[in-house]
Amino acid sequence: MKSITRCLVFLLIGLAGVLLAAEAPKPNIVILLADDLGYADVGFTGGKQIKTPHLDTLAAAGARLEQYYVQPVCSPTRGALMTGRYPMRLGLQVGVIRPHEQRGLPLEERILPQALKEAGYTTAIVGKWHLGMFKKEYLPTSRGFDHQYGHYCGALDYFTHEREGGFDWHRNDKECRDEGYSTHLLAKEAVRLINGFRSDQPFFLYVPFNAVHAPHQVPESYKQPYASLPEPRRTYAGMLAAMDEAVGQIHQALDKQGFLKNTLILFSSDNGGPSPGRVTDNGPLRGGKGGLYEGGVRVCAFATWAGQIKPGSRIATPLHAVDWYPTLLNLAGAPAKQKLPLDGQDISTVLLGGTSPEREILLNSTAAAGAIRVGDWKYVKHDPNGAEEDSEGDAAHAIKKKGKAGAKAPPEELFNLTQDPGEQHNLVSENQEKLAELRKRYEKFARQAVKPGNVPQPPLGFKAPRVWGQADGSAE
Repeated sequence: MKSITRCLVFLLIGLAGVLLAAEAPKPNIVILLADDLGYADVGFTGGKQIKTPHLDTLAAAGARLEQYYVQPVCSPTRGALMTGRYPMRLGLQVGVIRPHEQRGLPLEERILPQALKEAGYTTAIVGKWHLGMFKKEYLPTSRGFDHQYGHYCGALDYFTHEREGGFDWHRNDKECRDEGYSTHLLAKEAVRLINGFRSDQPFFLYVPFNAVHAPHQVPESYKQPYASLPEPRRTYAGMLAAMDEAVGQIHQALDKQGFLKNTLILFSSDNGGPSPGRVTDNGPLRGGKGGLYEGGVRVCAFATWAGQIKPGSRIATPLHAVDWYPTLLNLAGAPAKQKLPLDGQDISTVLLGGTSPEREILLNSTAAAGAIRVGDWKYVKHDPNGAEEDSEGDAAHAIKKKGKAGAKAPPEELFNLTQDPGEQHNLVSENQEKLAELRKRYEKFARQAVKPGNVPQPPLGFKAPRVWGQADGSAE
């Protein structure tokens, strides 16, 4: 009899736990995305030259994501984040979406704000879209965002808000002539929205800064503390300081409104830092933006959620931007069923201190090059022409991949990242079996890739419109 009573007690406790979980409020979600940030340029990854007190405070309040991956350049990362699918399925695996291109994130994709709206969320984007603007259907307010503020293109002027002579600043996908430094404007708008969010309705706030991407521009006062640094790193440092200040303002607004206790805050860069050593610092990681080495695809990142994610913790599990889509849908209670299969994995248990089984992470796959990570191992297939793109249309150029002696990189490379995080020792000849295994797993993905739609050069006679994204009159 006692054993039956004990079983009933345990059953009731279990049912109570299920009911409490079901009644738990849906978390607010804030994603802060930096642009072209160096891995070691923030204090929470060991950076010393540039002060980032607000980012460091938020990172310390949660978990550092020590092996967090994105794509080599901008638009592909944003596509992965919005869909939970690798960019090679979206036609976004090569380069970025340039202003003249007649393409965008495919409309058949069910993207993150659309899915969260289904779960009752208010959704807003404040910052850089960079996923297509040539038709109204591709603009943020047509893709699930209730509110939009900021710009569509990359590499815009921080003060004039122009790109190649066309104006690029918008509110709710209509021309907006707000004046000021773009980082300041984005912070101001994000704070305004936070102050207006309802306490009884969850919100998704996506803040993709254009900082610290070129052109390197910042008010002079932000550069003064870094007078000892040479240009352009001095200006870059000021830009990062201004972005860190903006993050602090957003954090303070969340705290003031009482949202911090139930808000998941995510932060990362969209790709590795460009021109490492001259502009950015990627620390121990080899290479930079546009490349397949760790310096191009592994970035500084953290996740903070009061009462859920352990403060001061570190997560060494390899993660990828595609993982946020299924994870956030799960946490938000959003319908998970959809027509297109996901590549991302639900990492909610990992964030809360659990573990996950060994997995494969596709770092990119183009016709000429690509990379994949499986457990401790990484396989890199190089472009036989020895070039990788390192641009967003603002300073297009090819960079030759060089080995230690200055020679062109070999066709394939194999690294054990646990033993060799700096990717200095190619183990192709020593481990043919592992090479064959990873090559096979990479080629499986490569066969599934759709044809990329990249058109790097504008057509003959192309002229920038007066306002980007409104050339067809759709957003007038």
